[in-house]
Amino acid sequence: MYPLKFNPILKERLWGGTKLKDVLGKPIENDITGESWELSTVSGDISVVANGDLAGTSLQDLIEKEPENVLGKSVYDRFGTDFPILIKFIDAKQDLSIQLHPNDELAKKRHNSFGKTEMWYVMDADDDASLIVGFNKDVTKEEYAKSLENDTLLDLLNYEKVKEGDTFFINTGKIHAIGAGVLLAEIQQTSDITYRVFDFNRKDKNGNLRELHTEQALDAIDYTKKDDFKVKYSQEKNTVNAMVDCPYFKTDFLDLNAGLTQDVSGRDSFTIFMCVGGSATIANENGSVELKRGETTLLPAVSNTIKITTEGAKLLEVTI
Repeated sequence: MYPLKFNPILKERLWGGTKLKDVLGKPIENDITGESWELSTVSGDISVVANGDLAGTSLQDLIEKEPENVLGKSVYDRFGTDFPILIKFIDAKQDLSIQLHPNDELAKKRHNSFGKTEMWYVMDADDDASLIVGFNKDVTKEEYAKSLENDTLLDLLNYEKVKEGDTFFINTGKIHAIGAGVLLAEIQQTSDITYRVFDFNRKDKNGNLRELHTEQALDAIDYTKKDDFKVKYSQEKNTVNAMVDCPYFKTDFLDLNAGLTQDVSGRDSFTIFMCVGGSATIANENGSVELKRGETTLLPAVSNTIKITTEGAKLLEVTI
């Protein structure tokens, strides 16, 4: 199996814009495209191979046919044929809704789904663009509920100004939102379970307010103020720099201006590369793929060696 690229799954969003086309070259056809799903086996949104002899084959079919070769034995033993990662690029022209995600236990009980732990890597940000991550003080459930009634929730939230390269880890229960003017790469558990708690009283194209999940969120929120979300990582050139290592995914940062070869024969996991800057050629024993900013590739676990050729690229490398 060679390095695989997939057709992007483009999503219109009330808050979306045009940066996915203008900055990343995605083939969007409207001015409110908010998300490009790069790797997905979410029901109804399953990625399809775009390159080579396997073009037209769905990621789910590949996994069903050769689970250990695609996923790795340890990943298959843990998740079965469920692909455990969802990879996106997100363009927020407007603020996203204030939201949070349930943990695995709650998501399994209520939705028969994984929870949703995620991370963000900021690729582009307008001047003074920010994210909302957590509370600015410890709050009680009662204080939180009262703030919703009084329309003062925003006064309780923590705002973080951002620039390219800033990285955030969003664990379950943490209230958050992507702010207007931010383009980012998102790596998350395979789950589309979101509890929306405030949406700035916006209406959709049909004049309707979007659904809120006020009651469901009450028992899912972490109400404590924490400073555990900003990821500090090395940006040393031409090596693998650790970013996030959690039970659901491991992400490293590669800032390359020369080639790099990795022996991954003992990895026992697929490898994903998201190109967040520049361009590179990524190869294993069975082929290669060209990757430019805003593109993603999946190298099956059966790969033994990964060879990256570039004169300048920034890559996020994701494994389990």
